[in-house]
Amino acid sequence: MSCRQLHTWRLRPFFRYTSIRGHGSLAASGGNKPVRPMAASYSAKHVEEGWYDWWEQQGFHGKSSSDYAKQGNTQSKSETFTMITPPPNVTGSLHIGHALTFSLEDATVRWRRMRGDRVQWIPGTDHAGIGTQSVVEKMLMRDKGLTRHDLGRDAFVDQIWQWRKTYGDRILQQVRRIGASVDWPNAFFTMDDTRYEAVQNAFIRLYNDNMIYRDTRLVNWCCTLETVISDIEVDYMEVHGSTKIPVPGRPNGVEFGVLHEFAYPVVDASADEPQELVIATTRIETMLGDCAVAVHPDDPRYKTLHGKHIYHPILKKELPIVCDDQLVDMEFGTGVVKITPAHDPNDYACAKRHALPIVSIFDKEGKLNGYCGVPDLVGKDRFDVRETVIERLQQLKYYRGKNDKHEMRVALCSRSGDVIEPLLQPQWYLRCSELAEICKKQVKQGVMTITPAHHEQEWFRWLDNIQDWCISRQLWWGHEIPAYKVIADAASDKDMWVAAKTDEDAKDQVSRLFKQLGLAQNTPFKLEKDGDVLDTWFSSGLLPLSALGWRGNTNDPIPTRYPLQVMETGFDILFFWVARMAMLGNYFTQSAPFKEIVLHGMVRDAQGRKMSKSLGNVIDPLHVIDGVDLDTLKQNVLHGNLAPKEIETSVRNLENEYPQGIPACGTDSLRFALISYTRQARQINLDINNVVQTSHFCNKLWNLFKYGLPRLEAATTIPALPAASDSALSLVNRYMLSRLADAVAKVDRGFHEHRLCDATDAVRHFIVDDVCDVYVEFSKIVLNNADIHPKDKDATLSILDMCMDVALRLAHPFMPFVTEELWQQMKQVPGTSSGADAPSIMVERFPLPEQFDAYRDIRAEDDFKVILSIIHASRSVRQNHQISVGTALPFVIECQDAEMRQGSLMRYLDDIKKFVKASSIDIQGGDDATSTGAWTSKVIDSQLKIKVPSSEILRAQLERASANGTDMATVIKQRQQKIEKKMAKVTRDLEKLRGKMAKPGYKDAVPDDIKTMNTEREALLALEIDTLTHDLATLAAFKE
Repeated sequence: MSCRQLHTWRLRPFFRYTSIRGHGSLAASGGNKPVRPMAASYSAKHVEEGWYDWWEQQGFHGKSSSDYAKQGNTQSKSETFTMITPPPNVTGSLHIGHALTFSLEDATVRWRRMRGDRVQWIPGTDHAGIGTQSVVEKMLMRDKGLTRHDLGRDAFVDQIWQWRKTYGDRILQQVRRIGASVDWPNAFFTMDDTRYEAVQNAFIRLYNDNMIYRDTRLVNWCCTLETVISDIEVDYMEVHGSTKIPVPGRPNGVEFGVLHEFAYPVVDASADEPQELVIATTRIETMLGDCAVAVHPDDPRYKTLHGKHIYHPILKKELPIVCDDQLVDMEFGTGVVKITPAHDPNDYACAKRHALPIVSIFDKEGKLNGYCGVPDLVGKDRFDVRETVIERLQQLKYYRGKNDKHEMRVALCSRSGDVIEPLLQPQWYLRCSELAEICKKQVKQGVMTITPAHHEQEWFRWLDNIQDWCISRQLWWGHEIPAYKVIADAASDKDMWVAAKTDEDAKDQVSRLFKQLGLAQNTPFKLEKDGDVLDTWFSSGLLPLSALGWRGNTNDPIPTRYPLQVMETGFDILFFWVARMAMLGNYFTQSAPFKEIVLHGMVRDAQGRKMSKSLGNVIDPLHVIDGVDLDTLKQNVLHGNLAPKEIETSVRNLENEYPQGIPACGTDSLRFALISYTRQARQINLDINNVVQTSHFCNKLWNLFKYGLPRLEAATTIPALPAASDSALSLVNRYMLSRLADAVAKVDRGFHEHRLCDATDAVRHFIVDDVCDVYVEFSKIVLNNADIHPKDKDATLSILDMCMDVALRLAHPFMPFVTEELWQQMKQVPGTSSGADAPSIMVERFPLPEQFDAYRDIRAEDDFKVILSIIHASRSVRQNHQISVGTALPFVIECQDAEMRQGSLMRYLDDIKKFVKASSIDIQGGDDATSTGAWTSKVIDSQLKIKVPSSEILRAQLERASANGTDMATVIKQRQQKIEKKMAKVTRDLEKLRGKMAKPGYKDAVPDDIKTMNTEREALLALEIDTLTHDLATLAAFKE
């Protein structure tokens, strides 16, 4: 059975309906709309139950607000918006980095859908050639003690398909639990029928166009996996001196960080010339592959040796001395470099420059082959022969010792952990230089944009230095390369290859090839199918086309939804994936595959460490959503594929990081927190505690509706929102409407500029700071007071209704579940803003800035902020002196700003009196302000403070103490101690600040904004000391 036959029948069912819940299914739930009364308190598990199945069953993923808008009520012209998910590898389950990607992209898609755009967001998974093969190989060895060679290729590939079938559903469950509103019916797998055909045809077209060729070059080779690997699959370990690095099959490790020195005798050296050249190397075993030594042409020590030879004492042959100013740094070491071109990229380039022989001494398993020149070492492992070579050099008197303090960087295969061996191998390559120039030009001309813009330099850096792309891999799992080697009796001096999908097509291609080469058509030949597979990035690079159904045939039309509007992904694969999509898309369509490239940062743990299974800091999104205890986290590690030492490290880190496990936070909290984190542009240090804090925000939103819905339900009618020109609007109402307009504008700008972190900040500040902490409190005064004019109550009720509705619509792209739950609850109240034609908030209209611009009122905001600061200061006075709001106090507002005194303070003095619960209230300027010590003050800023007669404060405290059975002397003593303690702290702070400001050079060295801030703080501290001094004096007078 061929590999192609094995994966034909398993593809299509993979993406079909899998319930969001681990214990149910869509068929079982029927996809019915969740109907339930509003719970008394917020519970993520309760709120998130059932909505995804209903959305999917109703087909909302493929609809938009335009489908439900009344005729003539469309917000703007509907646009087409197409995007694909970066396909996660089918190597187990999603991690928190995937959750970030899906959260960002789903927020964008939901916003687009609510704007009325025709959205198609296509999901998929990647076959992940080397990653998946590596995982399954480890599983086979662990569970059955078998290698892939024991099974054979077809049986091994069948094992991978079985494994994918077993674990694939977990990925789909995670995607649904994250709330990703993707286009499931068009989901892809990079080895399904459509993608398979696209890859095969693309390779053949590129080969026939001479864009793909075969060559023997130095590559990154993993001896354990026996394949070339890409740069992104190479990890580097910094080594500081002698270090044992464990590698497959060598649990005790291989020593690195040691620099060995040995000598090559110079042939026919005169008495006044160096008799030997000393070489320093970290891999002394590779000296068996040396073809020359190099010196710098300007190095005076070796001027007389130019053109001479050295003698290889083990191989017993002469090697040339060459001059190379690119390879040799004459200041480093002895200034002599051994050249082993088949096992070092720098040596390889040097050998090419000097036409030196390039001979590999290692085979694909990392063992010495027949070209090593020492028959008794053939078949020995590369690391085993190290000591043998040293011993023989010692016997020959050419070993010069070692330095075991050497610092170096060791390249390791990220999949197997084996040491990378630069190896000379024939591979398939794609020509990239011309395509790279096109992609560079498109970014320069704005045809493609990159956000954030600073990544443009990374784009140009990669493409300026691009090399032809090695697209072949020596794996069993992946897209087989559609190429055949032609073995003919009358062969040319070069290998002959043809590209074809079948043996019959290949024979036709051979006929054409023989005609081109002038060979007789009846020349006998055999065909040998290439056993290699294509680099995973090759099939992924075609996704802007193949995900849209393109199969790569020459006459196939370009899909109507090509190009994609946005390509959103992590910045770490800007070159490895995004640039390659751009190159291949341009080649097959002569146009860019996407208009915008949007990049986000890498998720790391709270300590800034890269997330790694071996460290135990990889986070499963479902563990954050549902919560997990420490024992379960440890069991997952124990049943994974880690080595014993890695398990020990991982478990220890889990115990330190999550001693109590991870609390259940819910999907909405996780999404909102992750998106908010993207303000950290390149590196996102994720602290689970911040996700927990976001769940408190969800609770805040829930409590807003617990307050607001009963009041909306109790209203006979909910009036229309007052016009911005309504002069009867109170200051607090004008302030709230202005803050509403500001929030809508900021969220809209955040989406348009791909600054979703700014949008989440705006949503949080609006809901928490503006609506919950301010407007709800003020609305209570209005709605609960029978003496308030009905028109004021109507205005307050309509504004509360609009704030609740807009808050949900603004938050929905980030928190889809709790917003749907609350929106459906609100929709049941007749007359509310959520009583729209749309059946779901998913397809409700998104708030647009132009709908609320007229309510923007900066003056009202400034005036209200002053009043709000006075209210907060009055509360602070009461709290500091333990005086309840029920006790009225006489307040004086002392203001140094005449414009403020005569403006907002005078206009809203009656409102202020009501808000601060004052028995009387007065305004004083700087000139008429009393300077006696009979006041208890709260400084707001250098221009503004509020005061209460200290005698009134003490009177209120005395009354309270008397009611509680405490005498006056005790009250005075406690108050005096508290003031003295605060006075000491404020005095220290002021002295420390003045000391800093008095330092030499302060005036010239400190930035102006910092100096201004320090000056203002100095004035505030001095004012506070003055206030405290007055309070102490008042206490003393009261005591007497």
